Amino acid sequence: MNVQFEKKATKSLPSEVANITIIKRDGRRVEFDETKINEALVKAEKKIHGSLSPLTYEKIQTIVELVVQEIKRRFTDNVKIYEIQNIVEHVLLEKNEYELAEEYINYRTKRDFARSKATDINFSIKKLINKDQTVVNENANKDSNVFNTQRDLTAGIVGKSIGLKMLPPHIANAHQKGDIHYHDLDYHPYTPMTNCCLIDFKGMLNNGFKIGNAEVESPKSIQTATAQISQIIANVASSQYGGCSADRTDELLAPFAELNYQKHLKDAKEWIETPERRKEYAKAKTKKDIFDAMQSLEYEINTLFTSNGQTPFTSLGFGLGKNWFEREIQKAILQNRINGLGSEKRTAIFPKLIFTLKDGINLKPTDPNYDIKQLALECATKRMYPDILNYDKIVELTGSFKVPMGCRSFLQGWKDENGQEVNVGRMNLGVVTLNLPRIAIEAKGDQEKFWQILSERLAIMKDALVYRVDRCKEAIPANAPILYMYGAFGKRLSKTDAVDELFKNRRATVSLGYIGLYEVAAAFYGGEWETNPAAKEFTLDIVKELKTKADSWGNEYGYHFSVYSTPSESLTDRFCRLDTEKFGEIENITDKEYYTNSFHYDVRKNPTPFEKLDFEEDYPQYCSGGFIHYCEYPMLQQNPKALEAVWDYAYDKIGYLGTNTPIDHCYKCGFEGDFKPTERGFECPECGNHDPKSCDVVKRTCGYLGNPQARPMVHGRHKEISSRVKHMK
Repeated sequence: MNVQFEKKATKSLPSEVANITIIKRDGRRVEFDETKINEALVKAEKKIHGSLSPLTYEKIQTIVELVVQEIKRRFTDNVKIYEIQNIVEHVLLEKNEYELAEEYINYRTKRDFARSKATDINFSIKKLINKDQTVVNENANKDSNVFNTQRDLTAGIVGKSIGLKMLPPHIANAHQKGDIHYHDLDYHPYTPMTNCCLIDFKGMLNNGFKIGNAEVESPKSIQTATAQISQIIANVASSQYGGCSADRTDELLAPFAELNYQKHLKDAKEWIETPERRKEYAKAKTKKDIFDAMQSLEYEINTLFTSNGQTPFTSLGFGLGKNWFEREIQKAILQNRINGLGSEKRTAIFPKLIFTLKDGINLKPTDPNYDIKQLALECATKRMYPDILNYDKIVELTGSFKVPMGCRSFLQGWKDENGQEVNVGRMNLGVVTLNLPRIAIEAKGDQEKFWQILSERLAIMKDALVYRVDRCKEAIPANAPILYMYGAFGKRLSKTDAVDELFKNRRATVSLGYIGLYEVAAAFYGGEWETNPAAKEFTLDIVKELKTKADSWGNEYGYHFSVYSTPSESLTDRFCRLDTEKFGEIENITDKEYYTNSFHYDVRKNPTPFEKLDFEEDYPQYCSGGFIHYCEYPMLQQNPKALEAVWDYAYDKIGYLGTNTPIDHCYKCGFEGDFKPTERGFECPECGNHDPKSCDVVKRTCGYLGNPQARPMVHGRHKEISSRVKHMK
């Protein structure tokens, strides 16, 4: 059913009023639009009386005409927004519309209070003390019960309040209203931190680095190499606010595993006579070293806590290596994940595993590493990871091969001044996300109006992203030595160098995010639009326009403005909640209580994996700065061939694919599958167990796994988390 928006008949504006410019509170100048007054009064009347009669609409139109006449009489060029609001209030009082005037005034007052509260540190701290869910559960990767997280949340409240005041007024206003979302305000712009990155582990491990007071030399074994990697991750994660990734982990660590082999081979000469037996001994010992090293790395990452009170969001990419050492590292990564953590064999949340499929290496039964693909399939059915990257498609979409930075943020192909391709050591400077469904709602079924509003919002987005870049450039290398001076960002700077050396000429990305293509099309074509070619083309035109704008900004400023399919997490709720407050419940848009993440198929329709991939494959070419596809499955542990069929089908269609399948486990009755969301938390459907100590509940929200059962504060939000598990895909 197509969504119907009310359209009020309005007379054309007098030419004198049409030329008047409105000066908004944030300093922006916009053309006078009397429909805004009409909409505000209609909303106030509905708040009082519910549905309205035609006579009421006529009454409101008469009031609007009186307001326009008064504006025309008093102003000839510019008028401030509060002056218009004063005129509206006085006209209402003169017409004896006391109830309507009171509601109109109350609404404006509440808006002013909301703006003030957003920058009031004491108000926000009180919300934290009272464990307000919008504060303590804003990030699903932070446990708000532990002291260092509480300290970080407190610091974040201060940072966010100051950051809102630092932002240009029109950007802060757009964020607070919900037109856009300026991500990670608790860190940026208060501090000029960067977002996520691909750490240059190869350069750091081979050339040495410094952490604190320690000069760290190149490791002489794979065990030392993985120990150094965990220390690097901890320090990098404490110096930025986004995720970090290790690209080609198997190929990175293989030379250090070979050092182990050479040592064992040397030792074997003292005790073993035949060369072949020496090699067998050295290989067996090295294989055990590799397995233990990868097990230690998994445990170390899961036990790390950074300065911001959370486990570092870490991704390990692997799968392309072909020699013996590289193959053993791949197998060790997967087998350790399959085995699980601790005596109860719980699912590890981090690092995120990303396995690369490439024809000729591991895709087909005739490929040399096909056996490792089978192990990856087993792992995905039991632990949801690894996600997969399809090598050829990633190169096609992003210009070179590399894993994403943390969740789904992809660097684009880039070459240095010597013409050498560079991926590791590069980074993202931050994200600002556009609320697309709001634009569709405001357009009221008029596509021409939609494009007009989109253009206006993109101008704000441009200013916000340029501000992010400019603020990051104000950092100095000494702010984050591990990043700028000791190799995590590749090129090593001195204390006096400008950090912009690592950002400019498109070396860094900054991301134009978006959310809710499904809801946009539903506003114009109805909720079942996925099979309508015109509707899909409309949504593709939107992301094409985003890319066109982003590319033009890149040409203008010299940074890579990437289009990013935002992993919305709490934003799917925030935008929808704000739009429901402003516009009410609208079928297939706000009535669901969430917005659909990025370009994804409406999860309520439960498409097959093949239908979903066919539908979504057209979008990433326009949003290659960040994307992922997910498919929902029933229990797969006894049927890995079903998952392989989807992986193979996806190979030449999409670049990045995640698995979502039930893997909850009850240690009381042995049930494996999908736990039920209840008021007490997630519970076993067989025996009712909901004790976190005797069950393992793992759900996928956004780009990573989470254990909601281990967070008592989350239990009251069981329905929200349950819906997120689906609608974020």
